[in-house]
Amino acid sequence: MMLDAAERLTLDEMRALQLQRLAWTLRHAYDNVPHYKRAFDAAGVTPDDFRDLPDLARFPFTTKADLRDNYPFGMFAVPQDKVARIHASSGTTGKPTVVGYTHDDLETWSSLVARSIRASGGRPGMKVHVAYGYGLFTGGLGAHYGAEALGCTVIPVSGGMTERQVQLIEDFRPEIIMVTPSYLLALRDEFRRQGKDPRGTSLQIGILGAEPWTDAMRAEIEKSFGIHAVDIYGLSEVMGPGVANECVETKDGPHIWEDHFFPEIINPQTGEPVPDGEEGELVFTSLTKQAMPVIRYRTRDLTRLLPGTARPAFRRMARITGRSDDMIILRGVNVFPSQIEEQLLRVPDLSPHYQIVLTRDGALDCMAVEVEAEPGVTGADREAAARVLTHHVKEVVGVTVAVNVRDPGAVERSVGKAKRVVDRRPR
Repeated sequence: MMLDAAERLTLDEMRALQLQRLAWTLRHAYDNVPHYKRAFDAAGVTPDDFRDLPDLARFPFTTKADLRDNYPFGMFAVPQDKVARIHASSGTTGKPTVVGYTHDDLETWSSLVARSIRASGGRPGMKVHVAYGYGLFTGGLGAHYGAEALGCTVIPVSGGMTERQVQLIEDFRPEIIMVTPSYLLALRDEFRRQGKDPRGTSLQIGILGAEPWTDAMRAEIEKSFGIHAVDIYGLSEVMGPGVANECVETKDGPHIWEDHFFPEIINPQTGEPVPDGEEGELVFTSLTKQAMPVIRYRTRDLTRLLPGTARPAFRRMARITGRSDDMIILRGVNVFPSQIEEQLLRVPDLSPHYQIVLTRDGALDCMAVEVEAEPGVTGADREAAARVLTHHVKEVVGVTVAVNVRDPGAVERSVGKAKRVVDRRPR
């Protein structure tokens, strides 16, 4: 396999490159973004105080609230006429977070998504069915330009129109699909509804991201389609998809492209850095972004940093166990949706389509799992499956949940990120 120059760096060479690029980023942010000048000054540090990689811990964090407080363009570090493209989050919980890119930023982004597709097993000349949403969301266009940069043929389908997606996969015969894992399972269901075997498609590789998913979900997808399912990680505030990606030969967690993004793990309560291998909140500092550098951005994703394997100079992220801001505290027990999903996928009569519904009975919070039965599972078998899932969740997660097994197709589908938690508790 052909690797690019950065993928062949030694660890010492990588750390030297990061030191040089971090020094540039801190200076660029301090000199050109008023928010960072104020934040650095308030913390009593300047870019001149950065002399070695551990010094980064002296600098303040950036949060999503900082991005919203500087809406729309207050975090940009270049003049408006140097901004080639703008993306933004959905803004479902307030103002959207806005990100900008120079032409050089877009080239970097495309090259990193191309690297990610290649790490997933993609090669020039393959056809890539892009079912991530296009528009302000970074997924569709990020995947699109990265696939083109690798030399692939792009099929820009976007999300939705599930029946048509199945037809296009059959007619255009792509080898690669880039999509959320939950929507790929919705496509599987549509193949089966039409009486077609999803294992009979041309697909060889699924590059799946934009939402947390478990190894049990990977096994379900690979079994259903007969493909390699590989994890791509990114977030718009840092770049978009392609910040990290699994290598198909190991499938042991995304390697972070550390020549462009410096990762840290911190204790989410104290903000103190923790050693590699210890779980905490993932924090990123960009190393090469021109339009919108980010300094110690708190992702809220909970994971661990592990040594590189297939790409030794790049550390890996362990599977994200959840987000520090989507953790459910149910009667004193911390619960993440991924924990429920892992137990659900142990029950053969239940499909992977589910939602967690939170309600309140008097002073007590209650959790119910709305999940679909697999086709053909009825009556007593559904009741038995519900009892099994209730038992697994109680034994492994430590909470009691109600399980409602519904008909196939009854749980709300999403063509973008799956909505796993519905909170109906009174404010």
